[in-house]
This record gives sequence, structure tokens and C-alpha cells, in this order.
Amino acid sequence: MRESTASAFRFTHLYLENWRNFTKVDVDLQKRAFLIGPNASGKSNLLDAFRFLRDIVSIGGGFQAAVGRRGGVKPLRCLAARRNSDIVIGARIGNNECPSAWEYEIRFSQDKQSLPAIVKECVRKNGRDLLLRPNREDKADPQRLTQTYLEQINVNKAFRDIAEFFNSVRYLHIVPQLVRDPGRSVGRQDDPYGGDFLEQIAKTNNKTQKTWLKKVEKALKIAVPQFEQIEFERDPVRGTPHLKVKYTHWRPHGAWQKEDQFSDGTLRLLGLLWAILEKSGPLLLEEPELSLHTKIVRHLPQMFWRMQMRSGRQIILSTHSSELLSEEGIALDEVLLLIPHPEGTKVRLARDIQEILHLVQGGIPLGEAVIPHTAPENHFQMSLFEG
Repeated sequence: MRESTASAFRFTHLYLENWRNFTKVDVDLQKRAFLIGPNASGKSNLLDAFRFLRDIVSIGGGFQAAVGRRGGVKPLRCLAARRNSDIVIGARIGNNECPSAWEYEIRFSQDKQSLPAIVKECVRKNGRDLLLRPNREDKADPQRLTQTYLEQINVNKAFRDIAEFFNSVRYLHIVPQLVRDPGRSVGRQDDPYGGDFLEQIAKTNNKTQKTWLKKVEKALKIAVPQFEQIEFERDPVRGTPHLKVKYTHWRPHGAWQKEDQFSDGTLRLLGLLWAILEKSGPLLLEEPELSLHTKIVRHLPQMFWRMQMRSGRQIILSTHSSELLSEEGIALDEVLLLIPHPEGTKVRLARDIQEILHLVQGGIPLGEAVIPHTAPENHFQMSLFEG
């Protein structure tokens, strides 16, 4: 899929059965999606469904590797699964004009040797079936059901656009300590925790790199006190990439610091800004508000939207922050509420919960209307804890 096509398309719908915390999820997705819910309700596990699809088609990945990285079929299967315990991930891909341009579904379980086995694989384009497995060849040779057609270049030509779209998904959860680590980039590639973040900047062509750093610089001048300038450089001896930042100082030429002296908040904000500028597929973020001042957090959704208008990139993020959800431009169909239940976590759009709808219509900020629904049922008893 060409870069422009990948960025123009997004996930428009997600369907899950027996995936981790969820017995069933059936929900539409907008260009921005905000996942909220109590701790351990499954926000990370919902994001992991998208990562799983990426792992199937990524270099060095594949269906067996994707399941293996997660400990096998058993840890993936919801504990509340009943008689039909197959795990299902289904996704629709498209845009506002054609939300179901592509549809992909994989249903899997494990064989008698406890190895992952495909029960069903289906691809549709504009409502027409291009692939439906198991087919005659699969029935004659069940060993074929250990691999998806999606991951096989020799058979996926008719629907390779889906594989390339899934491969464009990126998960990002910057860990500042990894960015500061001088050996951070050794053996790492597309590290979701930021281990190769500076190498990614280094690999960006010089013109784009300078343009994007200027955009990042503009945002950091607003967010970081005394911030003045940012530059990229390589260590002349070791070749290690570095970012250095200049702060306003009593010295006439200011004070420069490298990334090992940046605050956690500055590093995380840097990573967010850079990732959003990339013209690529869906971006998955976990709690982007961490280490950031509440005044900055309030502006993240608007910042995301402005960047999305240029890049076309879909952003799906989890959050616990009422400040982040206070942005007036967030629509009720962009907020997904995860509700723990003995039969598996339920996922509902905020627009479908009457109490939230009435509060927002009555003038209550969205964050204040939805965050109380994420509090643990007996959270007030925490004050009774005795050390």
C-alpha cells in the first residue's frame, strides 16, 4: 500500500471474541479513539489486538510468532469464554466515504498438541469475499492452517493492501530511561518503548528531519519553561545520535543540555510529537499524559487533531486523565468506555450511555462526565488500608 493510501485509511470497526479480557467487542472507531476504564479493565489488551494484527505481517513475525510472543493460545483466551472458545479478531478498514473498503477476520484455537491453529480466515473487499478458509487445500493438508494467507507473499497479492496497512500500525509508549541509555539502539528496531527513538530521527532524511524538528521546537517553546532551541547531532567519535536543547540562561549563549539531562516529561512529549508527524498508519498510545503538566495535557487532543489534519494518521489511545478529555472538540463517539464485568469487560461508546449523554448535554465537561465511570467499585475503601 502506498504511504498516502496507508495514511488515508484507518480502522473503522473492531470485532473481538474471547480475546483476553473480552468475551465480545463490537464497536465503531473514529479517526481518534480514547479508551478509558479502571485499572486492569483491558485498555492495554484492547490495543494489543491491533498489535497482534501487525505482528502477523511484520518481518520476522507471522501467526505462530504473534501467538507465541503472548504465551500461547491459553493466555490469550478470555477466562469467561464459554462453549465456543475460539479467539476471533475482526477489523474493517476504510475511511468516512467507504468504511468497509476492506474486512479481515481471523478465528483461531489450538490443536491437540496445543499449537495455534487457524479455524477461519476471511478477507472481503467492498463486501465481496476474496478469501475464505479453510479451503479445499487446507482440508487436504491441515498443517497449512498453522499460517495465515495474509503473511504469505506468494498468496496474498490480491489483498496485500491489508498486510501493508497492518504493518503500518505503530505502538508507542516512551520509556525515558531507554532513550537516555547510551546503548539504547543496539539490536533494537521500531522499539515501541523508545529505545531506538534517536536512531529513527537520524534515519529521517535531512530536509524532513529539520522541518519536523522545527515543528517540535515550536510546540516545546509553549510547553517547556525557558526552552529556546532543539538540534540533532551525532557524536563525532562513537557516531551515537543525540538531541540537544538550548534553554534561556543568564549566560549570553544560553545553556545546552543533551537528552540524558531532559526531564521525563520533555522526552515523552518529544516522542509523541515526532510520532504524530510521521505519515504512517494507526498510532497506538498508552497514557500519553504521563509526566506532563495538566495544562499541557488539556491541549493534547487538539494538538493531535491538528497533526492528524496534515498526516491523516489515526490515533487510538488509553487514558485515565479527565484533563485530557476536557477538550471541547472530543465527540462522544470517540470515547470508548471499558466496563469490567464477571462475563468479560464490556466496551461501550460514551454516546450510548444515557447518563453520560445527559450530563454532557447539560453542560458538564466530558472528562468530568466519563471519568467517574472508571473508578473501582469500592475505591473509597483504600483509605482503610493498614500498612
